Amino acid sequence: MSLSQLDFHSKTIGKNTFYIRPLPAFKAANLSGELVAVLMPLLSGIVPLVSSDKGIEDLMSDEVAPVVTGAFSTLSGDKVESLLKKLLIQGKTISVITSDGDKEATLLTEDLANEIFCSNVQDMFVLAYEVIKTNFGGFFDKISVLSGPLIAKMTEKTTPLINTAN
Repeated sequence: MSLSQLDFHSKTIGKNTFYIRPLPAFKAANLSGELVAVLMPLLSGIVPLVSSDKGIEDLMSDEVAPVVTGAFSTLSGDKVESLLKKLLIQGKTISVITSDGDKEATLLTEDLANEIFCSNVQDMFVLAYEVIKTNFGGFFDKISVLSGPLIAKMTEKTTPLINTAN
């Protein structure tokens, strides 16, 4: 997917529709360093594990969990917050039609993001993933050659979870 700065794609997350435009090239290049610093420890730890014949359940419990924990242990909340603000707010490339019945898209600001994602932080990470795909899709396409076996293992049928809540 090759987009110009004026093109956008939409993504519905929860009850809100987001319109995502690519970041300017130099802003994207600047962010790429931070993204690589976050993602490479994770990928470099996980990719070698996919060559094993273990199922995803064994990998998740035995080997991947420590890699994920180690990769994210170097991140502070301040780094995560800063990266999310750069991806979602500072580039001024995301607009949203909220579930409040608005018919026109509004530029995503910090205050609006706080309102939308309050008690729904996971949706903010989903939006950040969409922004990363929009701006760095080519990078991830090249990485997918290496991580294809990982994706295949992660989509294997696993034992269903049993709900033990009363």
